[in-house]
Amino acid sequence: MALIVQKYGGTSVADLGRIRNVAKRVAKTRDAGNDVVVVLSAMAGETDRLIRLAHEASLNTPSLREYDALISTGEQVTVSILAMVLNAMGYRAMSLLGFQVRIMTDNAHSMARIMNIDTGVVTNALSEGTIVIVAGFQGVDENSNITTLGRGGSDTSAVAIAAALKADWCDIYTDVDGVYTTDPNVYKKARKLKKISYEEMLELASAGAKVLQHRAVELASNFRVPVYVKSSFNDDEGTLVTVEDSDMEKEVVSGVTCDKNQAKVMVVHVPDKPGIAAKLFTPLSDRGIIVDMIIQNASYEGFADLTFTVSKKDVPQVREIFDTVARETQASRVEFDENISKISIVGIGMKSHAGVASRMFSALARDGINIMMISTSEIKISCVIEEKYTELAVRVLHDAFKLEKERK
Repeated sequence: MALIVQKYGGTSVADLGRIRNVAKRVAKTRDAGNDVVVVLSAMAGETDRLIRLAHEASLNTPSLREYDALISTGEQVTVSILAMVLNAMGYRAMSLLGFQVRIMTDNAHSMARIMNIDTGVVTNALSEGTIVIVAGFQGVDENSNITTLGRGGSDTSAVAIAAALKADWCDIYTDVDGVYTTDPNVYKKARKLKKISYEEMLELASAGAKVLQHRAVELASNFRVPVYVKSSFNDDEGTLVTVEDSDMEKEVVSGVTCDKNQAKVMVVHVPDKPGIAAKLFTPLSDRGIIVDMIIQNASYEGFADLTFTVSKKDVPQVREIFDTVARETQASRVEFDENISKISIVGIGMKSHAGVASRMFSALARDGINIMMISTSEIKISCVIEEKYTELAVRVLHDAFKLEKERK
């Protein structure tokens, strides 16, 4: 007997028919003699509907406490319905919301982080043969306020619960049947990977891949939770996200990903002296704005240009902040470019193979794709390019590293 955590995304529970299909899959796992904890998202589109409603009701400035209380209700619907369906099928099932499990978080509403999970209620129910169904995406802070974990938060909920329960593994069911070398919708040559390391998956997720939420991957890595990415619409073998092994090191690059939700900000002719960078970036940090790539050019006559990227959704806030910051730092001007995208290649094999960057840059150059910015890590290289070349760049790099071929 194994203890298995299964997470189903919004498309998997989009209507009653699909919830019944989920129930059959859960029942099959239970019939095999396993203990099962199920984590659910809201129905597809429901969270977006609730977010729109929150902004309409509050004239676009909702109280974050009330915002979380509202948008967390979508999961309450799906967990209750699945419990009802399973009970009607003759299985003992019980739904639990985040505060009932005691998924304790900090008080950062709409982007809360899980601090601790009290497993008592869940383990007691499992010991009685009950299938436990937990609302994903939500928790509770020390003052008993409902909190939410941000987009993709149900993945994080599932992995965190699997870690707390010391589950044998965690299945993430979604509308794709695994992790691919790139988005199959962008390039038909994309190949499904049998397994991928936590480190590679974390880099892919942070670089724009939508398969798994990056905080979920981080938790899985920290607590060594094996994660299988599978489709809820077929029984095909998925992708195992696990610890690095020697087979993974043979492949120079494992995947190519793109992120069109980036904007480039250039602070022009800023004094090149100590403390200026802190003045530029501290206000962004105070607003919770994540800065990705940062480049400062060489100083000339005591001045430099500083360029960085942020999410497009944060551009209005950055404009507002830099109206003041530009004056305080005596910058000449601030320029914004939202017509960009970030292209990244990721692979454990980069640690032990030379010439990867040269190969990437040469491939892009052959197709006339100009590189605006570059950043690297031990297993990732990212380039900012014009948005109109995004899909072409993905295909070019996929071919350059022959990602359609199976690992040997």
